[in-house]
Amino acid sequence: MMIKRFFLFPIVLLLVIAIPLFLITFFQYRSQAEDVKANIYIDTQKIEGAVPDRWRAIAQGGEESGTRMLANVVSPLAALYPRYIRLDHIYDYYDVLNRDENGKLSYNWLALDETVCDIYHTGAKPFFSLGYMSPAISQDGSLISLPKSWNEWAEVVQKTIEHYSGKTTRLCGQVSGQWMEDIYYEVWNEPDLETFGKWSIYGGEKDYKKLYLYSSLGASKAQDVQKFLLGGPVTTRAYKNWLTTFLDYVSANNLKLDFISWHHYSKDPEDFANDVKSVNSWLSPEKYAKYRSLPKIISEWGYDSDPNPLSDTNVGAAHTIMSLRNLIEQNITLAFLFEAKDGATPRWGILSHEGEKKPRYYALKMFNLLEGNSIRVEGEGTHVRAFASASPQKTTALLVNYDIGAKNVELVPVTFTNLPTGIYDLTITYLEGTEVKLDAIEVTNNIFRRDILMSPNSVIALELKKH
Repeated sequence: MMIKRFFLFPIVLLLVIAIPLFLITFFQYRSQAEDVKANIYIDTQKIEGAVPDRWRAIAQGGEESGTRMLANVVSPLAALYPRYIRLDHIYDYYDVLNRDENGKLSYNWLALDETVCDIYHTGAKPFFSLGYMSPAISQDGSLISLPKSWNEWAEVVQKTIEHYSGKTTRLCGQVSGQWMEDIYYEVWNEPDLETFGKWSIYGGEKDYKKLYLYSSLGASKAQDVQKFLLGGPVTTRAYKNWLTTFLDYVSANNLKLDFISWHHYSKDPEDFANDVKSVNSWLSPEKYAKYRSLPKIISEWGYDSDPNPLSDTNVGAAHTIMSLRNLIEQNITLAFLFEAKDGATPRWGILSHEGEKKPRYYALKMFNLLEGNSIRVEGEGTHVRAFASASPQKTTALLVNYDIGAKNVELVPVTFTNLPTGIYDLTITYLEGTEVKLDAIEVTNNIFRRDILMSPNSVIALELKKH
């Protein structure tokens, strides 16, 4: 009997210790796994600066050669009030380069000008991706090969800048002067990707550093031009080795660099803001101090780098709002949502080939409701986030419930605090444009609260206007 007790005692002792530890771990894990529900508080008097407009940027890929891709979508794009529209395939899709009977390069800007004028007619300026290698100067006729002559590539860059940033240039019959200022020229497009040439940052025959060197030399020769910006390295993501090696080379050779750019596609809206944080950390060594203040630009971003039907649903719209809500807090100059318009085969467009508006288009348009200054928002949850603004005319809150699993439903309390006493009208706007209006709401204690039902991947705007 004593022997049995001797053996049982350690087992009992082990259970006494292990069970509480298991329970503690279980409940900690369960607590971490449970979603936090939102309880939104908006302090109308806590101003955090002007509403940023870095999201007013859209990229257009090369979906159709030899056509004015944007001609039938000028009006819907203008309704988004874009600052810049990025254009790809400028040399190979628009037959800019040819050779005369003596073998000298000749330039014909007419076809490219038409699309650039469509960009200007939206109210935006063009942002050029310098590529690809025109058959007129390519070693083997391929769009992703080396040029026959690096000096010719430099000349092409020079002539492009002189044409689109020239002090004497007049486009579309009326575009000149300040409209030609601050045009961006980005050296190539995703050079690290095999589809676009698989350039290397470490040397070899296809060395991106050499491509940038001759681009910079060409840019430095541009005559009689307005202020313009040249930059890169426009990789598929923000990669530390690419960026730091690139900056070391630019610094050692005293090359022109006016902005740093990269791309990113991810279903996780946190990733885009994390990129900015990573780039800032990589620039922390003293030798990169002069580059810290350069504009940082995500020149393509989106839900998926492959065509994905989900991006054309409310999931894509909610992802767009959530991502921009995160990016707004970062020190970034522009973030170009990809892309403006589908090709003949549906791809990544916020507009169809025929110009039909998709959910991501409406998501961008809802951002236009934000005016004036950003104001303090507290009480966000795991899935439901918010951004708010205040102007003399109204207070606006934009709410999003991003849930790729489409399971999270919340009745979200939204409380506006520090409101002046008075009579208000409330407009609740849903993603598809439906509006619900509540008039003559009396606010007597400086607080107004409304519970908002948020279905999965819904986007809802609240506009509170004082009489």
